[in-house]
Amino acid sequence: MTRVVLVDDHTLVRHGIRSLLEIAEVEVVGEADDGQAGLEVVAATHPDVVLLDLRMPRYDGLWMLNTLRERGVDVPVLVLTTFDDDTLVLDALRAGARGYLLKDVTVDQLTRAVRALADGGTLVAPSITSRMLRALRARPAAGTDDAPAPQPLTERELEVLRLVAEGWSNREISRALHLVEGTVKNHVSAILLKLAARDRTNAVLRALHLGILG
Repeated sequence: MTRVVLVDDHTLVRHGIRSLLEIAEVEVVGEADDGQAGLEVVAATHPDVVLLDLRMPRYDGLWMLNTLRERGVDVPVLVLTTFDDDTLVLDALRAGARGYLLKDVTVDQLTRAVRALADGGTLVAPSITSRMLRALRARPAAGTDDAPAPQPLTERELEVLRLVAEGWSNREISRALHLVEGTVKNHVSAILLKLAARDRTNAVLRALHLGILG
């Protein structure tokens, strides 16, 4: 069973998300109301996924993401957002979040996202990132201009990248494209190399910025 930690300062929001996850047999192993408490719960429970709000008093979600990265804690983080601050979401993705989700999600969307991250996937879907894409192009990540020019992707690599952007895991991609999972991993590695990206989320962000996805 997938194990999740919820970090959100609103008790009712946490209870609502917990109820949705329990319906889908996803176990909530801990809750916290700010980033500092979230770090403690993550250290104590070692969850498969963290669902993280960005706007919280005291220690917010961005602080928690940066602290996780500084401490070398590699846990998939899914940002929960009301989508009212695109640049904040982008900062979170650049700080290591594996994706984002709107707070008005359905049970199916929530559980698919959680399981995708637990299985090594990401969730940065171009179909719902038009506003984020404008923010990304208006304020590129530091060092973007100095990044090597991307190498052209093959049609198959583009196909894989689109599915990566939709949050599909390597296993799901292999089934959808009728490929061996190892072949999908090779395609993902090639995509990261060609886009000079450090991870899957960064590859999607760079592809969006360059107009490869959109």
